[in-house]
Amino acid sequence: MLEAIRRAMTLLRQKQILHKLGVVISVAVIGIACYVLFHMLRGIDTNEVIEAIKSTEPRQIAMAALFVAAGYFTLTFYDLFAVRAIGQSHVPYRINALAAFTSYSIGHNVGASVFTGGAVRYRIYSAYGLNAIDVAKICFLAGLTFWLGNAAVLGLGISYHPEAAAAIDQLPPWLNRTIAMMIIVALVAYVIWVWTQPRVVGRGPWTVVLPGGPLTLLQIAIGIIDLGFCALAMYVLVPDEPNLGFVVVAVIFVSATLLGFASHSPGGLGVFDAAMLVGLWQMDREELLGGMLLFRVLYYLSPFVISVILLTFREVIIGARSKRLQQAALKLDPGPPPKAAYVRKRSDGGGA
Repeated sequence: MLEAIRRAMTLLRQKQILHKLGVVISVAVIGIACYVLFHMLRGIDTNEVIEAIKSTEPRQIAMAALFVAAGYFTLTFYDLFAVRAIGQSHVPYRINALAAFTSYSIGHNVGASVFTGGAVRYRIYSAYGLNAIDVAKICFLAGLTFWLGNAAVLGLGISYHPEAAAAIDQLPPWLNRTIAMMIIVALVAYVIWVWTQPRVVGRGPWTVVLPGGPLTLLQIAIGIIDLGFCALAMYVLVPDEPNLGFVVVAVIFVSATLLGFASHSPGGLGVFDAAMLVGLWQMDREELLGGMLLFRVLYYLSPFVISVILLTFREVIIGARSKRLQQAALKLDPGPPPKAAYVRKRSDGGGA
């Protein structure tokens, strides 16, 4: 069965069917989101949105910022785990933290995070001897951690409260619960699969040894904690009334986030917002929109600005250090004096 799946995937890659299907899905998601967002935002009073933002208590903003910071701190363990998993334990944690924070914050805002985040990671990790293949493996394992965490959160959340997902996908609750149980079963099956014996994906230098059972459980835990902090930040900023509970908001938030990733739009712009407005239709639209704008400032804009500043300072420091090394090398080996070079040139028969 596994061999048949591999042959099918190889055929799909050769025919570029997966790429074409991904483009179609992205365009469809963005198109539907734009249509929904246009109808949801009709009649929105901009002044009320601004007033909702102003009326947000500083305590709420501070708590949301704290949860966002905790979420990004958890993200650093994505890279720490991935770098250790490929055997590059000489890379210190501070570099893992810098690579994870900057790659995710820039990738979230620019879009196409696989390429933008990979480029940022390569720039940072190449200074420690890692090549493009190593960085590709890190991106793969970090992405695997993210998707395992998403699967766990969605599976558990939707099975507990299927009505929350029904607000977005418009499917009956019983069908959502069935899908959620299937996700949980698939997740358990994957853990058992990697637990029984070492599993390898890829070929040649691109081979990646999948983490075993205990490490996979650690991956799932990291992903759940990361998404939990992000969902808490959103939960703090949404209107208090009606109080739908954290689980409902978390399920809708994670679903909206995944739709944003599927669209490949920068920060899920438009797609994430449409899904949140549809999923939390019970809440006042102006107040909900105000909370979502604050969340974007805290989760997307602020980390993006910080990342650009950090990378700029890093490049300046690296440039200055390289210049000092070049100057030191010239002092140690200044080369032959001009007169000696002239004498050698004349003795070899050269002209003046």
